[in-house]
Amino acid sequence: MRPAPLVGTIVVAGVGLLGGSIALGARQRFVADRVVGLDPDGEALEVASFHGVIDEARLAPGPWLADADLVVLAAPTGSLTRLARDLAPFLGPDAIVTDVGSVKGDVVADLAEVPGLRFVGGHPMAGSDRAGVANADAALLENAVWVLTPTDATDPGALERVRAFVEALGARPLTLAPDRHDRLVARVSHVPYLTALALTRLAGDDGDRDAAMLLAAGGFRDLTRVASGSPVMSRDMVRGNADAVRAALADLRAELDALEADLDDREALLAHAEHAKRTRDGIPVVRRGVLPPRPEVVLAVRDQPGELARITAACGEAGVNLKEIEVLAIREAGGAVRLAFEDAAALERAVEALRAVGYEARPRAT
Repeated sequence: MRPAPLVGTIVVAGVGLLGGSIALGARQRFVADRVVGLDPDGEALEVASFHGVIDEARLAPGPWLADADLVVLAAPTGSLTRLARDLAPFLGPDAIVTDVGSVKGDVVADLAEVPGLRFVGGHPMAGSDRAGVANADAALLENAVWVLTPTDATDPGALERVRAFVEALGARPLTLAPDRHDRLVARVSHVPYLTALALTRLAGDDGDRDAAMLLAAGGFRDLTRVASGSPVMSRDMVRGNADAVRAALADLRAELDALEADLDDREALLAHAEHAKRTRDGIPVVRRGVLPPRPEVVLAVRDQPGELARITAACGEAGVNLKEIEVLAIREAGGAVRLAFEDAAALERAVEALRAVGYEARPRAT
């Protein structure tokens, strides 16, 4: 009953939080037939295998890459170009390569020069203040904007395959030119990160630090949350986009100067605040797939009449009550359905019943 996968073999090169979340999403949603994790860190691969994030682990590139249909480069931004060049000699002519780097200009330009490489630049606008594959979560990508940065040299077929992959993971693809992407993320991601660093130092280096930390309530924690991310990846992120970041920092200084100049002007301060509120309230709300902590399973289903009825009938005959049912992704051939149950015992009975009638059932990692 399993539908044909969108991609045969996916290789995720860099099995950390984001790479692990992509790998987990590809497995849970039955997007790929096989998910291979490539990482020089053997411990990360062991954790990924233990949590069911990947089907196979590899420590180094090699001839095995000839089987790859899609390669996702999920290493730190500063090493993406080198990583792609290391993998390229082993890839088949039809393999497609994409990345998740937060800076696109240099990476896209550099990889366009690699002969025969079918590369599509990408950047999922998703993350967490918790690092490492142990914190991987497919829900991190659900409804997230995933920027694709093609150029005139990008293979149109490769672009469409990557777009379909992004949609199958539950994310929303958005196409931007590489330079435009870098200018915008400098303002909405990179400068906010540097601002968080400055704010934490402002409070943490105060002579009355202990009291300052006690006073640092929810607002301060929200403003500085991104400072808890990976220092190495964050450093590479802002260094790789230095020109756009400098321009955005100059504009931020001008905004702060304007606020300082208006500190004694009640009406001007109110106007600043009202403008900021309108802008902030106008930011689209991205609803992630954050689900209640119920035991759950994901099924591969074909896109044909009666599938949901067969699923619910199998659970009913096993005496299992469904608490939630959600269609995760449906393509021409089919997709995946998530079921949630009251407790682990109900989950176990349901999985046994569903497998007995031919469904491939994968309990979600918790």
